Amino acid sequence: MADEFFYGVTLKGANAHVLWNPESTSGAEELEYPRANKLIVKQILLGVEAKQDEYNVVEVETKSEDSIVKIPIAVLKVGENRCSQSFLEFPDNPVKFTLIQGEGPVHIHGHHLIGEIDTDEIEEEIDEEEFDDEEDQEEPKNKKAKIASQNSKGAKNDKNSKKK
Repeated sequence: MADEFFYGVTLKGANAHVLWNPESTSGAEELEYPRANKLIVKQILLGVEAKQDEYNVVEVETKSEDSIVKIPIAVLKVGENRCSQSFLEFPDNPVKFTLIQGEGPVHIHGHHLIGEIDTDEIEEEIDEEEFDDEEDQEEPKNKKAKIASQNSKGAKNDKNSKKK
């Protein structure tokens, strides 16, 4: 079963930013087998203290498949839009939220999911590692035995050839 936690941050002030880093939030450095993390952003809200006629733009920066992506995810203005529904998912990579325009406050909330460790998979990996280690240890013995038997056959053949 996965662990699920509420996630919430507030961006307030010009160029305010917050970094969500799954490596530091899950305690992964303490675990022998790290768990998968996912941040799900469900809603972005404009705070009641926001200034009239000011646009508040929230940008996200994260790693994509092979590059860094920077893109606005919400544009909020008092009287026009105080809330942005979003169901953005960010798996396992750090995510930086920045208020690139306006002074907020802008509230971002959602869920932080920490995946379950598959103990069966870990046991299989351990068994495979032990099996590989045993094979590595046995291999030199088998090679030595083969070489020794070949040498003894060769020695017998040499003796037989000398007698003729």
